[in-house]
Amino acid sequence: MSRITADLVKIGLALDDSDASPADAAVDQSKSCARVSFSRNLRYGESDLNVLDVATTGDSRETSPRPVLLFVAGESFTGGDGTTDVAGPLQDEAMCFAARNGMVGVKVAYRLAPENPWPAGARDVAAAISWIRQNIDLFGGSSGMIVAVGYSAGAFHVASFLGHPEFQERDSGVAGAVLVSGIYRASADASATEKSYFGADASKYDERSAFPGILNIETPILLAWSVLDAPRLIAQGEKLKELLCNSATHCPHTTVLRSRDSLSSVFGPASGGSLAEPTLELVREIEARGLP
Repeated sequence: MSRITADLVKIGLALDDSDASPADAAVDQSKSCARVSFSRNLRYGESDLNVLDVATTGDSRETSPRPVLLFVAGESFTGGDGTTDVAGPLQDEAMCFAARNGMVGVKVAYRLAPENPWPAGARDVAAAISWIRQNIDLFGGSSGMIVAVGYSAGAFHVASFLGHPEFQERDSGVAGAVLVSGIYRASADASATEKSYFGADASKYDERSAFPGILNIETPILLAWSVLDAPRLIAQGEKLKELLCNSATHCPHTTVLRSRDSLSSVFGPASGGSLAEPTLELVREIEARGLP
């Protein structure tokens, strides 16, 4: 705890206008993050890349412990580091969605290939969740109400974490998961970036996928993809849904998004084709059931 207290730096809305796109988008962003406070670059693991941000509103002591949305987002399995993504204003907006709706928002940076191949992503998800369970009370969050949101490459890391208990830590359980436009089983026609993470030997891809472990869990899942996704991504989502619905556990909630320009876009206004309302419904369902 002392290390966390030393590292903790509270700031208000601190979006760099130089990173913003058009002026009207910056104005919308400011409105969406009004009254949201951020705690930046908190270390959750041994690597310098293992950092996370936390977003809250109001005095955390004013209400009972709040649900936590953990965003694991990344468009690729490869890169120099995850810091650029974790600092992105568009990911901040997704955190602000969580904070505005009575939750604590957390976004995590994680190690990337080729320096950190499989299963580094799943292990980092486990380490981040363990950190949250141990420390989120400092931000008014509930350690028993963590919903992990995996986006794009991050969706595989969350799914892999769920499907491989051997990568989980003693205190890294989650109450629910949202998986958005992910690849859940690599194939022989994997892209160069996927091979960089999964390895060049395609014979190992099945054991390095989220299957069959993810079919054996009881964790509530919201599964989503976009009508504008590549056919391969849509097929991955549809196949995961089919297998889960035919498993002995449960059929996931499913949402088809109208677009998927960014993590922020899928949590836009709570109307058709958005993840906002389905995610809130999942959180309410978990709260009602008293999970985990």
